Amino acid sequence: MKTVNILVEALPYIKKFHKKKIMIKYGGHAMIDENAMESTARDTVLLKYVGMEPVVVHGGGPEISRSMNKMGKEPRFIEGLRITDEETMEIVKMVLVGKINTSIVSKICLHGGHGVGLSGKDSGLIMARKKAPHVFKNIETGEEKKVDLGLVGEIESVNTEIIEMLTDNNYIPIISPIGVDTVGNTLNLNADTVAGEIASKIDAEKLIVLTDVPGILEDPNDPESLIKKISIDEISELVKDGIIKDGMLPKTLTCIQAIQDGVSSAHIIDGRIEHSILLEIFTKKGIGTMITR
Repeated sequence: MKTVNILVEALPYIKKFHKKKIMIKYGGHAMIDENAMESTARDTVLLKYVGMEPVVVHGGGPEISRSMNKMGKEPRFIEGLRITDEETMEIVKMVLVGKINTSIVSKICLHGGHGVGLSGKDSGLIMARKKAPHVFKNIETGEEKKVDLGLVGEIESVNTEIIEMLTDNNYIPIISPIGVDTVGNTLNLNADTVAGEIASKIDAEKLIVLTDVPGILEDPNDPESLIKKISIDEISELVKDGIIKDGMLPKTLTCIQAIQDGVSSAHIIDGRIEHSILLEIFTKKGIGTMITR
């Protein structure tokens, strides 16, 4: 009977989101733990079979750093932004496109889905420009220094045609966060930003960001202080007050921007919990933080 009740509870959500696009950003535990990735891929396929249109964007920062270390190249960051020279860019492409993307595609296909791997270079999916030098400020002296991040990009435009073609024909697009500029240079992009930008351009109903924390916390040191639902106005106050900071800040800002650009709701959820995507979409309580207009 418990199983029946779960199905009955899910029915209104299945109806509400039928034929709606759901953008899922794979990150954190769902990217590095084999069992978690398997579970996440299976849940993504389930969304497809109940009538939704999932689209996946994945990151891969930790794996890129591990591969760089193995090759004797030290990863360099400025305030969380990876400095990407040409050699690093080759490693980025190898890891994101050649390893992680193909691994997710194979797991999606293993569970009966029709996964197709893409990068921002395919069919001009993501056109980008080189990011301006980053201004680094020395807190002690107040001195400002400009640092060239190398082949790091900002999104200029998204060509949604290839995504629409795939989802219309029952495929699940899995997208690596790299873009291309007007002369064909490959640029490294922030995966959260890519997920948010594409979500708004394809009129996604939801943006779901998988991470390694329960969601947005009133007290960052207390996992029990989870905020279940919050508006973008309320969340902006938490950003100003410094409660949302560090790694959670870019994810939160991406969610705010996506909602301002037309996405109905954004969700930051714990990818360490099995079936977290299903629990967030198909239950009244949800599992993470839901951000709305």
